[in-house]
Amino acid sequence: MYEKILLAADGSENSLRASVEAIKIASMNSECKVDIIYVADFAKSKNEILHTQGKEALDFSRRQKLIPIQELLQAKNIPYTTNILRGEPGPTIIRYANEHAFELVVIGSRGLNALQEMVLGSVSHKVVKRVNCPVLIVK
Repeated sequence: MYEKILLAADGSENSLRASVEAIKIASMNSECKVDIIYVADFAKSKNEILHTQGKEALDFSRRQKLIPIQELLQAKNIPYTTNILRGEPGPTIIRYANEHAFELVVIGSRGLNALQEMVLGSVSHKVVKRVNCPVLIVK
């Protein structure tokens, strides 16, 4: 079973559902460790910076979004680490997953309709196409 799982999370309901599935998988192996990553999107960062009191407050608000996921992992005694990365979400998740040789990536679906996904492309779709390990997309 998997020993090294990457959970891409952004604090949304979809990422919370993805974390529940990652926990189910991680619970099957006592050696399993989950790495949670939150990618601070450059496109949204400018707006976040304008509405916070400084770098520390911004980092704190990002980490607050991950607390429900961390509490779920703690309740099941699953070891985890949390990393906040900066960049465009798709390529940043792909680079991190490939550089750290994860065995599984778990990510929530954003819920784009077919036209939106065709025009914009979704983060989860980009990850599936370019990551070097299995990917579980949770809706």
